Amino acid sequence: MKRTIAIATVALCALSCLVAAQGRGGQAPSPASQRPPQTASPQTYPAEQIQAGQGRFASQCGFCHGRDAAGGETGPDLTRSELVAADLRGDKISPVVRNGVPQKGMPGFDLSAADLEAIIAFIHDQKAKADTLGGGRRSVDVADLQTGNAEEGRKYFSGAGKCASCHSPTGDLAGIGNRLQGLALLQRMLNPRSGRPAPAPPKAVVTLPSGEKIVGPIVSRDEFSITITDPSGSRRSWQVGEVQFTVDDPLSAHFEQLGKYTDTDMHNVFAYLQTLK
Repeated sequence: MKRTIAIATVALCALSCLVAAQGRGGQAPSPASQRPPQTASPQTYPAEQIQAGQGRFASQCGFCHGRDAAGGETGPDLTRSELVAADLRGDKISPVVRNGVPQKGMPGFDLSAADLEAIIAFIHDQKAKADTLGGGRRSVDVADLQTGNAEEGRKYFSGAGKCASCHSPTGDLAGIGNRLQGLALLQRMLNPRSGRPAPAPPKAVVTLPSGEKIVGPIVSRDEFSITITDPSGSRRSWQVGEVQFTVDDPLSAHFEQLGKYTDTDMHNVFAYLQTLK
């Protein structure tokens, strides 16, 4: 049965949690196997404020941190954040949201007090739910990955998967099985933006109503808005209905593939990549 994109995205979050330990040869326990940091000062918020925060979080923060605050394409899982665990009604979250974290690529956001408070309420509500789940809610047994057939994976790579149209086992992927092993290799396969050095972000060409075109790397994008860094280095945002835009993302085929893989395909390709040494 094919995985949906949403399920595959959850799998990426699971793998992201486990890569650090795998990259150290399994010497350290996986973060996903440990209990999330417990909230220092338990807090409750009105249901309507949490609901409002859910929408604002999805539009402003979901691109990086996931719509459920449990980690996304580039941002960490906030339900496992030490800062969120120590936060008391925004005293630690608010400065980060307002000022951003430039060294990690997070911009600052100019939000109204009500919107920021609603986002904080939503984050804490998600954190509280995570606290009840304990550790291991996204753990993956490394042995579960070793179920694929390398020869079938080679056939899929060169055929139905169309991987060979962009990659070469004797070119860019030569030796990949030596450079990456286990969960780290599967994460790179499913989410190439997890690599180091990080690949360049996708670019957008935004056409304003005046006809002016602005080209720049995408900072964030969702169903409501798009933000890019313009040629002067300034961040500019528009509601999606206000402008026209096209996106150039060389890695888009990887993310489109998440909706096409079957479990068997995924494990077969992974098994094949492990043979490229």
